[in-house]
Amino acid sequence: MDKKYLYLFSEGNGKMRELLGGKGANLAEMMNLGMPVPYGFTVTTEACNKYYDDGERLSDEMVEEIFVYLNKLEELSQKKFGDPKNPLLVSVRSGARASMPGMMDTILNLGLNDEVVEGVAALTNNPRFAYDSYRRFVQMFADVVMGLPKSKFEEIIDEFKEKKHVEMDTELDEQDMREMTVAFKKFYKDSLKEDFPTDPKEQLIRAVEAVFRSWNNPRADYYRKMNDIPSSWGTAVNVQMMVFGNMGNDCGTGVAFTRNPSTGERKLYGEFLMNAQGEDVVAGIRTPQTIDHLNEIAPEAFKQFQDICGKLEAHYKDMQDMEFTIEKGKLFMLQTRNGKRTATAALKVACDLVDEGMISKDDALMMVDPKQLDSLLHPQFDPNALKAAEPIAKGLPASPGAACGKIVFSAEQAIEEAQLGHKVILVRLETSPEDIEGMHVSQGILTVRGGMTSHAAVVARGMGSCCVSGCGEIQIDEAAQVITVKGKKYTADDYLSLDGSTGNIYGCKIETIPASISGDFERFMKWADEKRRLGIRTNADTPKDAALALSFGAEGIGLVRTEHMFFEGDRIKAMREMIVSKTSDQRKKALSKILPMQQGDFEGIYEAMQGHPVTIRYLDPPLHEFLPTSSYDIANLAKDMNINLDDLKAVISSLHEFNPMMGHRGCRLAVSYPEIAEMQTTAVIQAALAVNKKHPEWKIVPEIMIPLVGEKNELKYVKDIVVRVADEIIAKAGSDMKYMVGTMIEIPRAALLANEIAEEAEFFSFGTNDLTQMTFGFSRDDAGGFLSHYYDKKIYEQDPFARVDQKGVGKLIDMAVTLGRKQRPDIHLGVCGEHGGEPSSIDFFHRVGLDYVSCSPYRVPIARLAAAQAAVKESRK
Repeated sequence: MDKKYLYLFSEGNGKMRELLGGKGANLAEMMNLGMPVPYGFTVTTEACNKYYDDGERLSDEMVEEIFVYLNKLEELSQKKFGDPKNPLLVSVRSGARASMPGMMDTILNLGLNDEVVEGVAALTNNPRFAYDSYRRFVQMFADVVMGLPKSKFEEIIDEFKEKKHVEMDTELDEQDMREMTVAFKKFYKDSLKEDFPTDPKEQLIRAVEAVFRSWNNPRADYYRKMNDIPSSWGTAVNVQMMVFGNMGNDCGTGVAFTRNPSTGERKLYGEFLMNAQGEDVVAGIRTPQTIDHLNEIAPEAFKQFQDICGKLEAHYKDMQDMEFTIEKGKLFMLQTRNGKRTATAALKVACDLVDEGMISKDDALMMVDPKQLDSLLHPQFDPNALKAAEPIAKGLPASPGAACGKIVFSAEQAIEEAQLGHKVILVRLETSPEDIEGMHVSQGILTVRGGMTSHAAVVARGMGSCCVSGCGEIQIDEAAQVITVKGKKYTADDYLSLDGSTGNIYGCKIETIPASISGDFERFMKWADEKRRLGIRTNADTPKDAALALSFGAEGIGLVRTEHMFFEGDRIKAMREMIVSKTSDQRKKALSKILPMQQGDFEGIYEAMQGHPVTIRYLDPPLHEFLPTSSYDIANLAKDMNINLDDLKAVISSLHEFNPMMGHRGCRLAVSYPEIAEMQTTAVIQAALAVNKKHPEWKIVPEIMIPLVGEKNELKYVKDIVVRVADEIIAKAGSDMKYMVGTMIEIPRAALLANEIAEEAEFFSFGTNDLTQMTFGFSRDDAGGFLSHYYDKKIYEQDPFARVDQKGVGKLIDMAVTLGRKQRPDIHLGVCGEHGGEPSSIDFFHRVGLDYVSCSPYRVPIARLAAAQAAVKESRK
């Protein structure tokens, strides 16, 4: 082969992560550092991609090359593969460039057959060990390579233990292990109609293929999507000489961290088992001992391990997660990697490493995953209570946090129960904008339909509420007020608990505890603020949300969605009155009822933001969203409004649109009904004048945003209304208050003609939700039905509504930024779509030169850190 697809550990180093994967690169690095690493070689990530390109098979050339490296391993180990007199056994383990713990597959003790096992027994003078290793190999090969259920093998083990009246695997003797191996192989043959393979070379090739195959197993695929890991990276495979922790009482295996991964405390943290193999520690079949006890059992190995831990942390300048084995008192290192840790631990470790002089502040900023900060900001379940609970179903973890409450089936029920002081979980087939108040008063939201960017998910994240969406296991009967999960019924008298971080749903009451933010958090975020260039604003529709975002470090509001203010109480009545009006005067009369309420809202938001900039978007959704849909509700509304039922039905029918997303909404409403823009301008300007009078030091400059513009003249028409009304009110007040008028760039045509639109707009805010919908040509709410097929077939790597599509949508944004700035050099540029709080999108927005991003309050700290990381990356180029 022209390309080099295999490397001995001694040929690699820690910088070859993309080629050798994290595990292979770190094994090579440890070997270079003179640490006791068993010999081995790595089949590269490029070989994984070739395996898939070749139709999920290893080419003949690749197989031959693997055997060449197997010969090299035999020379290094001075053992022979498949030789009963001096057998070489190997482990075959995955290793992607990004750590994916437990997502892919491993096979240990490979190379055993009926002859070799007898050789191992004779060489070690320990037949029990030999057959214990053999039965483990049969089980792992059957599970990983052939897909037989691991649970069936566990049942066979339990049968042996029951027959012997013992509780521990270690209490089974040599004869038990021999018989168990026979039983395992019989189950293998009965299930697959073929004998267990005896040729070690065949075992090896099939194992390598199985590990490559596991790169695309469902859990690995899901983990990649969750962590933005491209499928094109592939996994490496590490073939390594086995060392044995299950050879006797002077042998053992363990996993340890250089610091506590839960708290960040600077103290060795881990567990080990004597006379065991690695999976015994992880599987929890036996109770391991804490790592400090190793000093009592194997003091020399413990001291050597302690020294290695210190060297590895100093070398990698980060907390390490290590696997080790002790064979006959001798220590071997099997893995090191940067350890996964909680958000609390991540912040403490980062701050401590700076204090210890090991890393710089910039290094510290790059060590913490911005998404981790989410868990510090939401209520969590009491860990002790959670241990005793079993989930009844699982949905999509759409908005983090924990929630517990009685089941309610409608927004109205949620409001009623909340007014009585009850905590509730709103369970809906799917939510709509009309549910906003019910969602707001609920502890959590559970939907049967919808994805991670459905209405429920987006609104819940914006409110900081826990949400689990798309749980198809639930059957809901709203009429009977009952949900059914796996045959069991739950009513309004029952409690549900939701974990928005995992998607787990519990059919009982689990107490929550408030989130705690340590001093390390504030200190760390101060470093982030010193580094970042991007401003961070929030999307907030209420003074409460605005104040919360300010406490999390927001520097203004990038989006006030005024339509959310129209759905409450008397407002929805006045709004409906406006919609059914037939003349401009009638519409003005109805809107005059909303004006003081809307002005009051804006005053509250200006007060909460204490002089920070506030961008207010004018009415955006189509009018039909403010009207009921059921015959019963329509009849009631006609009665309440004292209008003819047929007339109301005619209005509703006239507002029906085949594609409302692209229909009569946004600035098109103001073009058709200028009265709406007049009322909203009056409310914005009067509110700002009133608050400026109370707090002249704040010098509020209202930012008025016209949505859904696609043509300069369209914006000019609405802007002229705004300017006429605003100037008149300001002049009347004897004020010199300034204001700005800008637009959302959410239609591709607006991005293409951004230079023309910038003639009228003083700022752009990219509405990436709609810009993504219109660029891709599919609806965010409907795409969930088919996008899963696109992900399965690797057509799309990720959800374009979760992470901005940099190739397509990003090109439009980049173009609009360039054209807008060319026309108006002082134009303000921001983003207010859901992508404004997503780290990889924020990195893109930094690179194209936006001034700020705006996101939901609970994502503000995430955005602050992501913006700082983007600046660090740029400074290191």
